[in-house]
Amino acid sequence: MPPGVLENTRIYAIGDIHGCHELLKTLLDQIITHDLTRPRIKTKILVFLGDYVDRGENSKAVIDILLDACPQGYDTVFLKGNHEEMLLNALNDQAAADFWLRNGGRQTLASYGISIDTDPAELTIKQLMEEFLERLPQEHLAFLTNLQLTFESGDYFFAHAGIHPDKPLNDQEERHLLWIRDRFLFSQEDFGKVIVHGHTPARDVESANNRIGIDTAAVYGGKLTALMLEGREQIFLYAKAPPKKK
Repeated sequence: MPPGVLENTRIYAIGDIHGCHELLKTLLDQIITHDLTRPRIKTKILVFLGDYVDRGENSKAVIDILLDACPQGYDTVFLKGNHEEMLLNALNDQAAADFWLRNGGRQTLASYGISIDTDPAELTIKQLMEEFLERLPQEHLAFLTNLQLTFESGDYFFAHAGIHPDKPLNDQEERHLLWIRDRFLFSQEDFGKVIVHGHTPARDVESANNRIGIDTAAVYGGKLTALMLEGREQIFLYAKAPPKKK
């Protein structure tokens, strides 16, 4: 029997956004339109799988949308991604800040009005992070600080990167939920629930018996994906950037 979500529940799970705010707006509009074609239902949930920031050009705009412009009538679940962890670590540690800047953090700083023209020295990194903390709205910091790690509904378990195959779902470590790749991706084990995840970009959705990966490389010119789950039904929605003009 195919997996299902809780009764009277419709879920739209959204993959890694990475600062692609226009794709996010397009996908949310598609979700609203799609939802209107379906029968009324008691519970509607938007589950965001993390990695809202970095690499793309408009991380600040993405968080603004998530805080203030999500469609009405939906419960919202915001999961933590490894890029949110990197950002938070960067606020308190210069080595972590350097790692973050080399992994998409520069674009996030730019979205808050902080540009970096050259590779910063250690002292400059400290100054950059101090300026970033001053410019980061308190509601954005609270949002990033209070993200949850997992969500469950029926036969589905949602986490940013995946789960450790050798550990029960109720005993997962944060580092695996945020960072795991091959050990999870290539596992053929029955995890007890189907894992819906992002983190590892691919050209298309990766759907297997034990997992569904919906990071479809939006920030690399791919598409932003939403997975609709209702009863035992699965439907995918996509927002793709228009081709660049030559």
